[in-house]
Amino acid sequence: MVYTIPEIPPSNNRYIGRDARWRYQAEKRRWADLIALHCRPRPQKPIYRAVVTIRYYFPDARRRDPDNYSGKMILDGLVRCGVLEDDSFFCVSLRLEARKDKDNPRTEIEIMEGKK
Repeated sequence: MVYTIPEIPPSNNRYIGRDARWRYQAEKRRWADLIALHCRPRPQKPIYRAVVTIRYYFPDARRRDPDNYSGKMILDGLVRCGVLEDDSFFCVSLRLEARKDKDNPRTEIEIMEGKK
């Protein structure tokens, strides 16, 4: 399955070390709603083990650290809407990639069912 979200989530740097708990929670809820809206069709039952590749298509080639785009909001949203059963290490193998697309910045989520 490949899902496309027409946005890129905010960097973790926007919230870490700042007094921004409520803004973070609001943004996390917004991303859960985006995931629920764009991640269709969903599997009949949540996937127990998966390889999840998140590809960020940034509008420029500016330097960004992968740990600031860890996929937390995305994985939590996938669990919340029933695509993944759990987002723990035992259930998800995560890959992060970055590409450039000036005209169409977005986030692509590729999910392949893993071995049980």
